Amino acid sequence: MQSIQSTLRRLSGSQSFAERNQKLLEALKKNDRVVDFLEEHPNLSDDILLKNLPKLYEYIEGQKHCDHCPGLAHCQNVLKGHQPNLMVDKGSLGITYEPCHLKIELENTRRQASLIKSMYVPKEVLSVTFKTIDKADVGRFDALEAAGRFVEQYSRDPKATKGLYLHGKFGVGKTYIMGAIMNALAEQKGVSSLMVYTPDFFRELKNSIQDNTLNEKIDYIQRVPVLILDDIGAETLTPWIRDEVLGSLLQYRMMDNLPTLYTSNYDLDELEDHLSYSNKSGIEELKAKRLMERIRHYTTAVAVTGENRRSQH
Repeated sequence: MQSIQSTLRRLSGSQSFAERNQKLLEALKKNDRVVDFLEEHPNLSDDILLKNLPKLYEYIEGQKHCDHCPGLAHCQNVLKGHQPNLMVDKGSLGITYEPCHLKIELENTRRQASLIKSMYVPKEVLSVTFKTIDKADVGRFDALEAAGRFVEQYSRDPKATKGLYLHGKFGVGKTYIMGAIMNALAEQKGVSSLMVYTPDFFRELKNSIQDNTLNEKIDYIQRVPVLILDDIGAETLTPWIRDEVLGSLLQYRMMDNLPTLYTSNYDLDELEDHLSYSNKSGIEELKAKRLMERIRHYTTAVAVTGENRRSQH
């Protein structure tokens, strides 16, 4: 079919307006998509089509842009990232615009990114997926399987899903596995999650007392559907952090059946030893045991082994 522009130029001579429109319509009716549309709506008369020539032209041009798509950033359609569709509207023609596949992919990516939040966590961790994470190290196998089971169980029944406690030495990939969990939850179920680097977050909470934002921050972290406390045990412990912040946080999430996940260089017994000691109050084993009850019984602990990947970079 000749281009619509060349047809318009050819018809712009001395012919009458009605004759030009009629010949333009005949040219438009040869377009494959218009042919299909008219076959679906055989009752549409030429009079109706003549009254809607601009819409037919807009539809054909928009579809032509999509056929030769230059990419979303250079989309030439009236509504960027959207495809035109013809419709019959009360005996006349109308055009609707629907997002194209590129626009949908972009919106899904943005939506997924908005669901994945972090505090003091490297950006590269937030882009890790189960497809991209390195699976060659056998020391990660158990943790990756446990991570996959967590996502599956959470997808079926969020309120009945235990958290995860990944422990191991520096650089074995604990945090990256958590990043893969966050992306899987966001992509598959649209679940919002938050990962915080625990030492820096606790320091921020101390500073929040002065600007009166402490309660707001604790309230937010308490309610997030999936919380990941990264590197718990690396913080400088005080009775206030242990009892008033961490204890209250885990109590709230336990009562509301919200899963909490952890990474740590300590196994559970070592973490209990860490939580039992503070610079100000010395050894307080009972308080540490109470807190650990909220971790032990509501998580599955998995050791992550292997080489320190940080030292390889």
